[in-house]
Amino acid sequence: MCGSELIALPAGAQRVAAYLSERGHGQMPVMLADSARTAQQAADALGIEVGQIAKSIIFRRLPDDVAVLVVTSGDRRVDENKVAPLVCAEGQTLGRADAAFVKAATGFSIGGVSPVAHATAVATLIDQDLSRFEQIWAAAGHPHAVFALTPGELATLTQAPVADVVVRAA
Repeated sequence: MCGSELIALPAGAQRVAAYLSERGHGQMPVMLADSARTAQQAADALGIEVGQIAKSIIFRRLPDDVAVLVVTSGDRRVDENKVAPLVCAEGQTLGRADAAFVKAATGFSIGGVSPVAHATAVATLIDQDLSRFEQIWAAAGHPHAVFALTPGELATLTQAPVADVVVRAA
């Protein structure tokens, strides 16, 4: 025992831990001493490349108010024009999600949105650029909680398609 097992996880991280455990995922959430609200903060705390952070970006599909989660590499920016055709019916568009919408849809606050264990069903896409790394880290339901996984495990745990969803340099 290293002592970290004695630290109680916050409620959101407990929900993620239960989800991971139920699916046989071997890496449970860990609590970081400092906040990991941004991909850079998380990468710095873990001593890894910012691209290894699987950041969760939430959009609001209009007009049906479905949450759309894009899990992208921490060093990439989501291209809404690529995401919309993959998750929207003809005539639907994507909008920004405010903090209240994110919390209601996922059960997590911005800065701690996990790619799994959401409060409601969300449409999810995974950035293909995450496959550049053997191991990635994702938020675990709290701004200080993260868990390790591989890009393949992310796809399995979320049952989400992998796609080109990021802005490309011209």
